[in-house]
Amino acid sequence: MFGKKIGTHVFVYVALLLFLFPILWVFFTSIKTPTQAFQIPPVWFFKPTFENYEHVFNSQPFFFYLLNSLIVTVLSTALSLMVGTLTGYSLARFKMKGQKWVSFAVFFTKMFPPIVLVVPFFIMFRSIGATDSLYSLTLAYIAFNLPFVTWLMWGFLRELPGSLEEAALIDGTSRFGAMWRIILPLAKPGLAVSAIFAAMNSWNEFMFALSLTGVTSRTLPVMAANFVTQEAILWGPVTATGTMLMIPMFIFTLLVQRHIVSGLAMGAVK
Repeated sequence: MFGKKIGTHVFVYVALLLFLFPILWVFFTSIKTPTQAFQIPPVWFFKPTFENYEHVFNSQPFFFYLLNSLIVTVLSTALSLMVGTLTGYSLARFKMKGQKWVSFAVFFTKMFPPIVLVVPFFIMFRSIGATDSLYSLTLAYIAFNLPFVTWLMWGFLRELPGSLEEAALIDGTSRFGAMWRIILPLAKPGLAVSAIFAAMNSWNEFMFALSLTGVTSRTLPVMAANFVTQEAILWGPVTATGTMLMIPMFIFTLLVQRHIVSGLAMGAVK
């Protein structure tokens, strides 16, 4: 029994190391000099330097791009959650004519990789003069986040017993009140997972941000591409930008993970 426990711990730590190794490599590269970054064999013990971070802040309007990324991510995530949750609730609770086709349409849009929609979105927004706008980028992100949120919330809400709402309706609560006061608090794990995936998709997305934005609406992933020049790839500033890109999503995941853990007790509701 003791040996099995030791083996389990070793397996978990090895798997954790494999998952974290690329992230640690990016971080260590960001605090190395260019000579140390390309040295073979790799240098593991060195004096850290923050020249790469200084170069990022001095050469690019980092906080301006950070604000753009935050605005687009928050708006797209919030609107995707709101519309996707209502759509998933409708599919899970109401019987309507052609419901199977509606469900299939939602899943069918998720089958397309987002990259195939870059050109149509660019042509559409260019025709109305909205290519260099945070709102057009937000709408694009909602378009490929919404099917996933709808699919996830539909499956999650379908597992919640309808008797809870029926009891609330008998007590005089409206349908919306029953959903808001009873169903949504129980659906926090599903909402948390949906929020994490939608926020990560919007925060890390590059192709739409590169094609639909201009000088006034660029986001952080596009800023990182500015360090890939015709002469060389500035790996130090690139990894420094990548490290700073990971921090907000890491903090956001930590903030909402307690709602995911709370979902482990959902079986007691039925």
